Amino acid sequence: MVNFLLEVGVEELPADFVGSAIAQWQKKIPQSLEEMFLTPEAVEVYGTPRRLAVLIKGLPEKQEDREEEIKGPPGKVAFKDGQPTKAAEGFAKKQGVAVTDLELRETPKGEFVFIQKTILGRATAEILQELCPQWITGLEGKRFMRWGDGDIRFPRPIRWLVALLDADILPLELVNGSGKINSDLEEIRWSSTHFVYAGRISRGHRVLHPESVSIPEAADYVECLRQAYVEVEPEARSQKIQADIKAKAASINGEAEIYPDLLEEVINLVEYPTAVLGEFEPEFLQLPKEVITTVMVTHQRYFPINHQDSLLPNFITISNGDPAKSDIIAKGNARVIRARLADAQFFYNADCDEHLDTYLPQLETVTFQEDLGTMRDKVDRIMEIANTIAQQLELSAEAAKEVESTALLCKADLVSQMVYEFPELQGVMGEKYALVSGESATVARGIFEHYLPRGADDIMPETINGQVVGLADRLDTLVSIFGLGMMPTGSSDPFALRRAANAVVSITWYADLDINLNQLIEQSASAFIAAHSNLESPVTALQEFFMQRIRTLLQDEKNVDYDLVNAVIGNNDSEYTTRVLDDLLDARDRALFLQEIRNNGKLDVIYEVVNRSTRLAVKGDLGNQDLDPNNLVNPDLFESTSEQAFYDALIGLVPQTEEAQAERNYQLLVDGLAKIAPTINNFFDGETSVLIMADNPDIKRNRLNLLGLLRNHARVLADFGAIVKN
Repeated sequence: MVNFLLEVGVEELPADFVGSAIAQWQKKIPQSLEEMFLTPEAVEVYGTPRRLAVLIKGLPEKQEDREEEIKGPPGKVAFKDGQPTKAAEGFAKKQGVAVTDLELRETPKGEFVFIQKTILGRATAEILQELCPQWITGLEGKRFMRWGDGDIRFPRPIRWLVALLDADILPLELVNGSGKINSDLEEIRWSSTHFVYAGRISRGHRVLHPESVSIPEAADYVECLRQAYVEVEPEARSQKIQADIKAKAASINGEAEIYPDLLEEVINLVEYPTAVLGEFEPEFLQLPKEVITTVMVTHQRYFPINHQDSLLPNFITISNGDPAKSDIIAKGNARVIRARLADAQFFYNADCDEHLDTYLPQLETVTFQEDLGTMRDKVDRIMEIANTIAQQLELSAEAAKEVESTALLCKADLVSQMVYEFPELQGVMGEKYALVSGESATVARGIFEHYLPRGADDIMPETINGQVVGLADRLDTLVSIFGLGMMPTGSSDPFALRRAANAVVSITWYADLDINLNQLIEQSASAFIAAHSNLESPVTALQEFFMQRIRTLLQDEKNVDYDLVNAVIGNNDSEYTTRVLDDLLDARDRALFLQEIRNNGKLDVIYEVVNRSTRLAVKGDLGNQDLDPNNLVNPDLFESTSEQAFYDALIGLVPQTEEAQAERNYQLLVDGLAKIAPTINNFFDGETSVLIMADNPDIKRNRLNLLGLLRNHARVLADFGAIVKN
């Protein structure tokens, strides 16, 4: 068994690519080894800003020999009158065997030629020489570049390669132009056009160990780099960073906020992390906390420090420099953040001198979308949709007025100096400035919350103002962009329409908002078409889009089985589409209820009879809405007591179903169906069972109507024809 090391040395990589490349290699390298019949003991992938590396432990020195069965041409093509044809001879030659080694064998598709062939295992070194360039050039990411006169694309120029099979250099090169770089040379001839040859020479930390590092053998890699002040293991860097941050914060009686996204970024910005404690003037703490932390986290990649609930005038930065120079590093970083906070203080004071509504005219200078007008136009549309939602929810006049005020001011902070400089603070500053302007706390909070949720893991809006205006904002965007025909395609979704539709559904479910989404879509689309008479209505496309999002949310977030989701929202069933979009809460509740009765076994009690009735009922012509058998089933045509019993059971079920429908208490319906299930079973298979498809057309129609009525009762809950048996 041997160990193999591949290190790709580069100029400083973007932090997000380091993490992405590690994840890609963790998946791709074991997969490609398996395809080549090589099974290592372990595959360890490393990455820093200046290198990507993989250490593959316990590789066999060669593939095992293996037997392989190869299928050739049909027998009638390979042999004629018992003699081999050119097809047989060509197949044998290609496989390196004699024609006499060919076998004729019967298959479900007829007789074919086969050969049993022994494949000799190839040397692992030979295979790795083929795979390594594929691993390097197969990485995907954003903002790739070319350098020199070669065709290789990578986020940054590749400057050296290390490739060791135990202690031996694996001959490997990347061709990227006309010059040459030999990784074993101490003095590298940097060239804009070059080949890169593999060697055993790596590079240490740029500041702490600028000398070259010779790797004796593959297994020594991690320790050799540590000696050169490079920690190649991201998890080890993460643990050190977190421990050092906590220790530095504790040294001033504080507690650091370690943001996961920031931590992930700084892990891949440094090779030898050192936590450095810095400070700034306490007077800057008069700024809103969100402003200070945004400057620290988003712009400077600093970790803020709290004492109890208050922010301290300190920060922690992760340095990739010399730990002995930490004081100098701290002072340099303090000068930078001091300037940024001074700017923020100026913007904040200037913005607070104006009432928030004075920014509304400036929204007319900001384009939302060239065919949809300005942000001020969008605000007007948001207000109109928000008023409609308020009416649907039957809000009080006072509450509706607050919703209207929130909608009017929801985008005003976009033209403030602070948000212009720090766009991440949209909504946050809207809330602050609304309070300074004398608006109510609910209006101010609604301005912030109408952006929520900003992503899949974000918090949800808690106030009715934030919920209603958030729905209105997203619905306007969806209707407007769909109306222009700019629907998402594949992975392209520049207006984040999928996220907007998900948020509409999620907010409605989270807050139990009794809205009619269909009506909102139709009214908003009518207003859009009135302003753009040359365009087609987006209603149908939006309905389909929302149904896709509802399906995904029910399966992925509510953990409802796919067939139960199909049963609730239908499959190209316009009746169910309308019902779902008219009442999102009912659709959610029916799906969750179906999952509950599947899990507790109660669905099994009614499944067989309802599903069987549903499948047979399509042979009749009864509509989906009827529940009462009166005037639809003629008792005079009954030929068996099972028919009368079925009819009587349906009569008794009608009030139970109507009550279940009115109260959305579907347990009443399931209980009713379970009670009459034995009666229906007897109709199908009991001693007094009947033939559904009777010769007499009137009797047949009568019996199919009985089944159709049972199906309709079940459809109040779901389409049982879509449910798969457990």
